[in-house]
Amino acid sequence: MSFRKNKKSATRIAMIGQKHVPSREGGVEIVVWELARRLRDRGYSVECYNRSGYHLHAKDYEKIKGMPGHYYSGIRILTIPTFRSSKLNAIVYSTLATIRALFGHYDVIHYHAEGPCLMLWLPKLFGIPVVATIHGLDWQRAKWGKFASRMLKAGERTAAKHADALIVLSRNMQEYFLSEYGRKTLFIPNGIDKGYHLEPEIITKQYGLKGDDYILSLSRIVPEKGIHYLIEAFCQIPTDKKLVIAGMSGNAQEYMDEITRMAAEDPRIILTGFVHDELLEELQSNPYLFVLPSDVEGMSIGLLEAMSYGTCCLVSDIKENIEVVEDKAVSFRQGSVEDLKQKLQYLLEHPEVAHAYRDASTAFILNKYSWEKMTDETEKIYASVCGEENH
Repeated sequence: MSFRKNKKSATRIAMIGQKHVPSREGGVEIVVWELARRLRDRGYSVECYNRSGYHLHAKDYEKIKGMPGHYYSGIRILTIPTFRSSKLNAIVYSTLATIRALFGHYDVIHYHAEGPCLMLWLPKLFGIPVVATIHGLDWQRAKWGKFASRMLKAGERTAAKHADALIVLSRNMQEYFLSEYGRKTLFIPNGIDKGYHLEPEIITKQYGLKGDDYILSLSRIVPEKGIHYLIEAFCQIPTDKKLVIAGMSGNAQEYMDEITRMAAEDPRIILTGFVHDELLEELQSNPYLFVLPSDVEGMSIGLLEAMSYGTCCLVSDIKENIEVVEDKAVSFRQGSVEDLKQKLQYLLEHPEVAHAYRDASTAFILNKYSWEKMTDETEKIYASVCGEENH
């Protein structure tokens, strides 16, 4: 039995760190919303602190009688002003969100990602339990300059020193925090639901795709995702299949411009921009392959989703990717265009191999990862930091 059932009123949780929920703008946003929805269903009062510039339209919000503020699906959304500058965005947001949260009467404040963790020492000073989830070692990402990287590293140190509980998404990150800070962490991986298969309709009208005739890469278009490796490798392969690159640029416009230039040199490459709803589901339902060529990952939601759809996956051999796929996907040497090209060509020339990976992936990934399991474990952590018994 959960500790929640022994309490008279719902435990109040604040979520700080995401840009905008509900959205698919990044893995942090997906995780925060999946967790918030499930906590809501278990009787918690959940409030999510979004950043200005990413907020929903007024028509999207709900009003709940007798309750102040804006709500979406029963979850209160608070929008915090911040600068659009990528250097100052997270710092200003985290500071203002934390100050606002001090007056929210929360039982737990849950920080997500390294940058926003800069301020988690403050609620600790006021005796409010704080939990931090580190979704990835963000300071390693190529898009950040020296100042931003230093701030991200400082957020990481703050989380390691002050968080009542520190959650990580991979065993590799567990080893890192123990080695770097002597800090024990809790491993709680992301979850996944079974992909709902849609026949190609929108993608046929918009891009001429009929299913099984394209390779899909779905992520933010930022340097650490390695999209440039994929384009370079693909352009060297004679195939009638298309390469579909879906995603938005985030704060890496120069890199997006470079990817656009590279893609323009091969008519088989399609850049879709940000995709969602039925278009996203159709793209995920019908590829021949899914490729994740990243240099740095926390735990890729896109990869989990691709496997849940029963797609053959080709991933870079970084620890975070291999930990997810084990032997149920093909890997190539990180950063090696030549190895990526060879693995791509092999899978294109041997459809029986690709189909064998497809057959194994769905059941494997759904058995291994679950949003409900993630919520169960997070709920136990809330109980622990609040000093409740977990019966």
